[in-house]
Amino acid sequence: MAQLKTTPAAGFTLIELMVVVTIVSILAAIAIPAYTRYIQRGDLVEGTQALSQYRVQMEQYYQDNHTYASGGNCGAAIPTLVNFVLTCATASAGQQYTATATGQGQLPNTFVYTIDETNDQTSQVPTGWSSPASSSTGWIVR
Repeated sequence: MAQLKTTPAAGFTLIELMVVVTIVSILAAIAIPAYTRYIQRGDLVEGTQALSQYRVQMEQYYQDNHTYASGGNCGAAIPTLVNFVLTCATASAGQQYTATATGQGQLPNTFVYTIDETNDQTSQVPTGWSSPASSSTGWIVR
């Protein structure tokens, strides 16, 4: 009589597969929020750089016209941004202005950056983001 050779079964058990799925789930729960904040920090640069450039344009406008205002609006043209909406308001008969960049799209509108004619930079960011010692020292970007 011939003997049958048996080979051991190959593959993974259900328990092994469940352990792997659990480990991958834990890693994803940590990595996805960290990656989201990383992407947000990269997008914030658009708003702060646009405000810095806008301030330069406003100062050039002031040197030429001795006022920040053009009619009821700010003198420099407001650029169109992807992740922010830039607005500007004048005060004191055109001798003061405040430019504001408010987050839009993937950035929540809790990201709000402002700058004025004295280069006072302020930030409004979501809870949990760091803050500088003084709001006039720079914008919060992480």
